[in-house]
Amino acid sequence: MIGRLRGILISKQPPSLLVEVGGVGYEVEAPMSTIYDLPGLGKEVVLLIHHAVKEDSITLYGFLHESERTLFRNLLKVSGIGAKIALAVLSGVSTDHFARLVHAGDVVALTKIPGIGKKTAERIVVELRDRLDGMSAIPGATPRAAGAPLDAAGEATVALQQLGYKPVEVSRLVQKVAAEGDDAEAIIRKALRAALGS
Repeated sequence: MIGRLRGILISKQPPSLLVEVGGVGYEVEAPMSTIYDLPGLGKEVVLLIHHAVKEDSITLYGFLHESERTLFRNLLKVSGIGAKIALAVLSGVSTDHFARLVHAGDVVALTKIPGIGKKTAERIVVELRDRLDGMSAIPGATPRAAGAPLDAAGEATVALQQLGYKPVEVSRLVQKVAAEGDDAEAIIRKALRAALGS
């Protein structure tokens, strides 16, 4: 099983990354919390990996912080939550904020995350309350200026849809938060905050 990758960041198309290790390119899915804090393309990156094997696929999920990987793995243990929803959770809130929501039993706030309905939110509170004790905070991530893409709003729109937001909602969020000069990561960050009401 792959538990860690250290290599060169070749491409970054949220939520997908390509990391070259010893001449082999590994495709890795990552939450926005990790993507915000990645180095520029062509730089070395170290990712903690969750290696998922299914009958028809092998998928690598990458994280910069152990607390992110731990929360991801805990979320996968909750009935009704798959990797896509777990990535959406980590993309929308920090691990310590999520832990506070769970400990407070804030089902309403949890249902603002794509893919989480009331029943799933209630299961999260019941099943994860004890597991999230001592969840450490992730340092505030700052998007790195690696040159804004030609169509930052379009890139942000695709990434938000892949995280589970509906196209109509994505369009509304992007129009609401996008400012001139924003790169895709900045637009995604602001859209997620707007969607979650924080």
